[in-house]
Amino acid sequence: MVRVIEDMFGIAVNPMMQKTDRIRRFTLITERGMSVSIITLGATIQSIKVPDFNGKLEDVVLGYDDVAGYYRNSGGYFGATIGRVANKVACGRFKLCGKDINVSRNVKDRYHQHGGFIGFDAVIWDVVGVHKDGITLQHISPDGHEGYPGELTTNINFSLNETGCFGMRIEARTKATTAVNLTNHTYFNLAGHGAGKETLYQHMLMIKAQKIVDVDHELLPTGKLMRVRSTPYDFSSLVNLGKRLNQVATCPLSGFNNNFCVDCSPNRVQLVARVVHPCSGRYMEVHTNQPGLQFMTANDLPDEECGGVPNVGKGGANYVRHGAFSLQTQKYPDAVNHCDFPTIVLNPGQLYDHQVVYRFGSCPKRV
Repeated sequence: MVRVIEDMFGIAVNPMMQKTDRIRRFTLITERGMSVSIITLGATIQSIKVPDFNGKLEDVVLGYDDVAGYYRNSGGYFGATIGRVANKVACGRFKLCGKDINVSRNVKDRYHQHGGFIGFDAVIWDVVGVHKDGITLQHISPDGHEGYPGELTTNINFSLNETGCFGMRIEARTKATTAVNLTNHTYFNLAGHGAGKETLYQHMLMIKAQKIVDVDHELLPTGKLMRVRSTPYDFSSLVNLGKRLNQVATCPLSGFNNNFCVDCSPNRVQLVARVVHPCSGRYMEVHTNQPGLQFMTANDLPDEECGGVPNVGKGGANYVRHGAFSLQTQKYPDAVNHCDFPTIVLNPGQLYDHQVVYRFGSCPKRV
């Protein structure tokens, strides 16, 4: 039986109200000891503790011990819910119902990223339900916020069960035609959140995708899809991540930050990725009904080998470049400007329904 425990995580100023508010933390715990902690600041996943093949628990999610840590490192979006539109919107503009829509250009005054200056990651979400296996958080985004038309009401149900499945169901409704593409920006390391680059290179990864979205030097989509077969981006079978990172070491990114076009039927929750850490036996599966999966290897974290000062996280852990990975379920980036991409337009009367399940477990050391 899953328990739900609430405690106080801190206080912060809600940017939507300009009022001080409590940040609440809810921890979902199974009888086997696996736990997930969510805070109301940004509907953020603050911790996931998973046993290895010996039953030893480790927190496998990067994050911070207090509110100040999240504010200090807000640009990292660790564990946060991203919206109203995740990823990038080229030039901060697009057409909707024949009208020109201009959204905030929060990156170098050139393009829109992750919802703008005050995205869903920066607001304090309301608790609208506490259930036997989880919680429901809600945020109402006003009409015109960051340039997006239509008041948008978003609910996220977080749940955990005894089989190691941690699920998020994101639902949204709008009062006027708008664009919606939400995701969660959690970084993982199955060896432990502070285990670093060496252990990340031990991970094995599979992504069920034959194509990725082609991008330019600013990671803005060109509109083309690139086949991954016989390239370092081919993860169609379980392969060593370290080997693939070495293969892209001379590329401009020196790592992965790509949207994979996953092989799944529309509106069906299916397996799209699997990650295994052989040394601990921990594995994670990603199941979703979304057509895109943004795979990232923490390229923007400090590079110790080049003299960078590590980002200090929970328990004083050092977070460094290539010390974690992220698998973000979503639709394609800049979809509003590419008619061939799966649409992110939401009309009144329609339900935005985004489902993702992270299934954790452990297996013998041999993969």
